[in-house]
Amino acid sequence: MARLCEGRVAIVTGAGRGIGREHALSLARQGAKVVVNDLGGAVDGTGGELTPAQSVVDEIIAMGGEAVVNGDNVADFDGAGRMVAQAIDTFGDLHAVINNAGILRDRMLVNMTEEEWDAVINVHLKGTFAPAKHACGYWRDRSKAGEAVSGRIINTSSVSGIYGNPGQTNYGAAKAGIAAFTVISALEMARYGVTVNAVAPVALTRMTENLGPAPESPEEADLRSPRWIAPIATWLASEESSGVTGRVFEASGEFLAVAEGWVRGPSVAPLEDPEALGPVVETLLSTARKNSGMNGVAGGPPQPQEGN
Repeated sequence: MARLCEGRVAIVTGAGRGIGREHALSLARQGAKVVVNDLGGAVDGTGGELTPAQSVVDEIIAMGGEAVVNGDNVADFDGAGRMVAQAIDTFGDLHAVINNAGILRDRMLVNMTEEEWDAVINVHLKGTFAPAKHACGYWRDRSKAGEAVSGRIINTSSVSGIYGNPGQTNYGAAKAGIAAFTVISALEMARYGVTVNAVAPVALTRMTENLGPAPESPEEADLRSPRWIAPIATWLASEESSGVTGRVFEASGEFLAVAEGWVRGPSVAPLEDPEALGPVVETLLSTARKNSGMNGVAGGPPQPQEGN
């Protein structure tokens, strides 16, 4: 019986550790050939070396799979192009890109520096755009040449972006932008045989270990393991997912869910006089659902976070 991703070629960015590592290993177990991209930097994006990526490649080869290391910076447009070219040159094709690379520079808004804002936006937003741009260009050209295309972009959003978390205006804005990027690019790429989806993971990794209390038991630690995120990303990278596009999936050890996007709530006819808006807005808000908290429930509490 053929495995889910048998013979497919996939790129996973930020695949040296955590969630990205689990994506790469899961894809390989399901028969994919994997380009393991990772700069090997710290959580804040500084430094870097290829040992983490090479370790994942070694694991994949040890299990009988095929994989290669890529050390390009996903936020470098030309570097992202080299990464896509490496996949095609090494394995003869490209079928899926999982945009997973990311960094954190958490800070309350009034204390956040320009550099902390720019660094996070660059890695997450441009680091999603650049690989997707090069991969989608390849698939569009193949489609226009009359070839069958089965392309998959799987982006990484976050509950911090779609619901909001104090102390993460940079990270949350980037992740909300990635959700919007997913919806829009899905509309654009459907004609070429390409789907675009996103996953908003909840897992304990080195990026999130300081954002909340530590697990109190092995069972709780397992529920927060990044291994629970890989199944949906692997399925989305397969041919089986061809009918699913433009969606954001929440994934954790406790649930798999579809995040519902912005919808228009209660409305009234427009008013010209701003002085008349007070009671009207009060009525609208009294009947509208409250914003969701970090638990995804309307009116739910945000995840508390220490100011810094």
